[in-house]
Amino acid sequence: MINSINSVSSLSLTRDLAGVDLGKTEASSSAQSATNDASFASVLGNVANGAVSSLKSAESMSFEGIKGTASTREVVDAVMQAQQTLQTAIAIRDKVVSAFLDVTRMQM
Repeated sequence: MINSINSVSSLSLTRDLAGVDLGKTEASSSAQSATNDASFASVLGNVANGAVSSLKSAESMSFEGIKGTASTREVVDAVMQAQQTLQTAIAIRDKVVSAFLDVTRMQM
């Protein structure tokens, strides 16, 4: 389980939770990691910030829909993207908690 957590930062991440292109591939991520030294915490922080911005944009789009300045299609698209972002964030949280519990159960 620990190996799966450590490998998350070296996975091919092309999109974060908000759908923003991170521009990383498996081949370039190892080269970039030497120059960027991105830690697991910073990757999770960036993903969390992207999730928050996605949720905020969906909220503002729904207010625009209420005002009548945005079409129903735009509002539905923004809300659906926010829902997917939230579900992904919950799945990541569940995996991290599960991995932490596995580590605490290990014998020394």
